[in-house]
Amino acid sequence: MNLQTLLPLLVPKAIAWAQEQSHLILRSGVSLNEKGTALATHVGVAKPGLVRIQYVAELPMPEDPLLREVAGATGLIGPNMAGITLGYGIFIVERHADVRLISHELRHVQQYESFGGIEAFMPVYLAQIASVGYHNAPLEQDARAHEVHAI
Repeated sequence: MNLQTLLPLLVPKAIAWAQEQSHLILRSGVSLNEKGTALATHVGVAKPGLVRIQYVAELPMPEDPLLREVAGATGLIGPNMAGITLGYGIFIVERHADVRLISHELRHVQQYESFGGIEAFMPVYLAQIASVGYHNAPLEQDARAHEVHAI
């Protein structure tokens, strides 16, 4: 599977899925508590009051077959993933919830803010994954660099 050649097809599908999931989280997720708000501010989130976290048993997979295949093949979503950020909405797998993971995901919120939202962030993020892989993607490196290990 050549991810770079699939990007023109994948990006609109990924944006639509991300927007749908983000709306779901924003309706049913929980707001940050005082410590969460402080953590969000620490990693650069401009509007921590908009962030919602939905704790889940496992991350949702896209229904679209191509998106599902790519998400699994690239490691973006799968059994080894503990969180995913979609705009101001964050899915966190309950058994993995800790300050390091939450700070990592909150840094992704800051990235979405700096790009101006899902529509602008997703093409850049997916292009990075396609060109250098998940682990080496600059946006992932940035999120790892802002992880907090204790508060």
